[in-house]
Amino acid sequence: MRDHTQNQGPEGPAPPVWTGRATNRLQWLPAIGGVACLALGVLLAVESPWASGDAPLLMAVIGCIAAGLLVLFGTLAFVQVAVRVDHRAMEVRCGHIGVPRRRIPLSHVVGADFAPSVTPRQWGGWGYRWRPEKGTAVVVRRGEGLVLRLGDGRTFTVTVDDAESAVRTIRALLHRAAPPTPTAPAGPAGV
Repeated sequence: MRDHTQNQGPEGPAPPVWTGRATNRLQWLPAIGGVACLALGVLLAVESPWASGDAPLLMAVIGCIAAGLLVLFGTLAFVQVAVRVDHRAMEVRCGHIGVPRRRIPLSHVVGADFAPSVTPRQWGGWGYRWRPEKGTAVVVRRGEGLVLRLGDGRTFTVTVDDAESAVRTIRALLHRAAPPTPTAPAGPAGV
């Protein structure tokens, strides 16, 4: 899903806005496992078959509920990613509630590249990843991605559908924001 909006205003055409997203339906499987852990914790709390005391039961209930919540929210946060690029920044929002979120001002970006194949294996799994030799990434599925080169030498990668058009939009916005290069004034030829 992309939107290349060009609105005509009093100052001329508005800068382009690009939106895109990527989803990973396989992430729903671990989320179901998280719900099962939560249900087991509630079942243990309600129908306690344990006769060995309250402490072991309490630990089992808390453990199941904590594991279930971690798995559930950890996977649901990376079922999808939404990316928005405008003349100010690129914003990445994960999951259905938009958390975690990352906003990178275009003033910090020196370039954008298309990555035809980004895999979870390259980054150590799905989710929000950091590798010292590679940079930071949001990987929700295998496939094409967008790689931003930042002014501090780091990179930020995100898997998103139609990443090539995102790269074109970012490059156009960076070119538009770049100050014109001064030229030397031309003097008389014989002086």
